[in-house]
Amino acid sequence: QVQLVESGGGLVQVGGSLRLSCAASGSIFSINDMGWYRQAPGEQRELVAAITKGGSTNYVDSAKGRFTISRGNAKNTVYLQMNSLKPEDTAVYYCNAAVVTSSLSKYIAWGQGTTVTVSS
Repeated sequence: QVQLVESGGGLVQVGGSLRLSCAASGSIFSINDMGWYRQAPGEQRELVAAITKGGSTNYVDSAKGRFTISRGNAKNTVYLQMNSLKPEDTAVYYCNAAVVTSSLSKYIAWGQGTTVTVSS
């Protein structure tokens, strides 16, 4: 079993910054793509940013130029640096990962979510 644990959420003022972290642990053989999603109240979950094992990234248009996704050296961690935060960034942020387990099964793992609130 694989667990993803997020941290770094909180309350921040408009224009402020936060750095989210997500660490994967468990019976991991490898992790391919990792990503950050968010879900605001009453809204559908949306992809914010994703990064491949090789480091290629993509972002939702609203995050381009403000957010940066990166992976740790061990490739089992992923970060989301969020700058110039806006009230519309308020949401629960979820980490996900395309995992290959030690038994070579594949599935998408999700974290429990971390709340980001941007106050005006």
